[in-house]
Amino acid sequence: MEEGMELGSQDLEKMLEAGLRPVKEGEIVEGKVLKITEREVFIDLGAKSEGVCPLEEFKNAEELRRGAMVHVYVEEPEGEEGFIVLSKHKADFLLAWDKIKNAHDEGRNVTGKIIRKVKGGLVVDIFGVDAFLPGSHIDIKLVKNFNQWVGKEVPVKILKLNRLRKNIVVSRKAAIEEELEQKRKRMESEFKVGDTVDAEVKGITNYAVFVDLNGIDGVVTIQELSSRKVKHPKEVVNIGDKLKLKVISLDFENATVVLSLKALLPSIWSDIEKKYALGEKVRGKVKKILDYGILVELEPEVIGFVHLSEMSWRKSIRHPSEIVSEGDYVDAIVLDIDKEKARISLGMKQTQPDPWSTVEEKFPPGVIIKGVVKGFDNFGAFIEIEEGIEGYLHIADISWTRRFHSPEEALKVGQRLKLKIVEVDKKNRLLSLSLKHLRPNPWEELKKRLTPDTVLKAPIIEITSRGVIVEIDKGLEGFVPGTHLARKGNFKEVYKEREELNLKVMKVEPQRKRILLSEKEYEKIVEKKEIERFIKKTEEPTRVQLGEVLKGEFEKLFNIEEETEEETEEKQESESEEV
Repeated sequence: MEEGMELGSQDLEKMLEAGLRPVKEGEIVEGKVLKITEREVFIDLGAKSEGVCPLEEFKNAEELRRGAMVHVYVEEPEGEEGFIVLSKHKADFLLAWDKIKNAHDEGRNVTGKIIRKVKGGLVVDIFGVDAFLPGSHIDIKLVKNFNQWVGKEVPVKILKLNRLRKNIVVSRKAAIEEELEQKRKRMESEFKVGDTVDAEVKGITNYAVFVDLNGIDGVVTIQELSSRKVKHPKEVVNIGDKLKLKVISLDFENATVVLSLKALLPSIWSDIEKKYALGEKVRGKVKKILDYGILVELEPEVIGFVHLSEMSWRKSIRHPSEIVSEGDYVDAIVLDIDKEKARISLGMKQTQPDPWSTVEEKFPPGVIIKGVVKGFDNFGAFIEIEEGIEGYLHIADISWTRRFHSPEEALKVGQRLKLKIVEVDKKNRLLSLSLKHLRPNPWEELKKRLTPDTVLKAPIIEITSRGVIVEIDKGLEGFVPGTHLARKGNFKEVYKEREELNLKVMKVEPQRKRILLSEKEYEKIVEKKEIERFIKKTEEPTRVQLGEVLKGEFEKLFNIEEETEEETEEKQESESEEV
């Protein structure tokens, strides 16, 4: 034992004399990279033999070159092939452990570089050691694409440590939340709404400018850059600009100070009423057409609004494009000014005399006028009588005798009409017009002419599921209910349009603009006359008795029953109500 120790001492002395240093298992030594192969890195430790380390343990490209000085951990002083077995990974871990443990114990955030994606999260290099960053701890918001983070340097907080397993868990989310909390405390103590602050522009997007307030984030939205309309923030500021800004609110949730540049700039709106007095006539350019009005530029920073109802005295206008186009210059009257909202309300129609001021004298009831159809709604038509004066023709006032389902059945846009004024409503700016009142009401005459005993011949003009409509005279229609048609089956199959029918008048209803007719009743009249004609031919002495017998037989044959006048009237009333 003692001899062996003496030999070992002699070997050590020889090595020292030769300028070589001994290495021990478990120690960390520094060496120079000699050679790099596909799988290994050879390192000169100044010992009697070279050391070898797996290539995969080198993460830093700067260290992976000939001549680079690196720290390694001695696994075996003398390996199977005579090389010293080394570990770069273990050396990095041991050298960094104290730094990592101190940061963990003190609760400090450290900066790490994300090097790759793994299952469930990312691998982060901190002090040269791999740490695991779970996916749920990447950000305060949910992150779906982990790959976008690879290569980025991020602040992290060390959550868990296990030296034996070389296991380190970190969280960027915790680091951000801690940083935000610190910023919130600074914001609360350093900033107040209304303060004027100095800031430097550090970022610009399409919708905002981001500034640095000595470590606190500030934001200026595009609307707060200028009182005039700005299409992009770069029209006003550039990165690196030094600005004086006004604090307009504090966003504690996102630890951001909301700022305004225009609040410190002289504004035309401060004394706008001096330049644009109420009731004053102004001129401007149509900048934009909306569904409900137009925007008019009076000058670069002043935009006025004209509502559709203030564009013309005419009521039939449905869209501003019927009157103006973008780029047109228009005259208007200032109706209202809202300085807080930086808005001026304008009226175009006020530049023209109100045509309704003398409407009662010019268009009294009973006067016959001419007008043009401008548009429709479900119940009638809008008629332009002159510029700014419109009337309304209700569907019921188009014809005395015809019933229309919609005004478009009888009229068309642009059609010129002669009409009679029925009523003038100056308050609601409405003239009630009528076409039918140009002629006398024909129903009294029709009731006299078309009595319930009247028979006539009329062509079919329309076949419906409930019966047929016939034309009695030009513009005068009659209706034959399905129960009073003689033929059975589908009406559209057994009857044809323009076919003439023999009919009997059942009832005339002026209020409903309806004349009820019957084909069956007409046939009964014909059958009755045939029977009477047959009876008259009998001339024998016993003709009275024989006639009565024959009449009874014919009535049985044709199934004809006599009805009293009251029964006939009740039946017609019942059929009319059914229709």
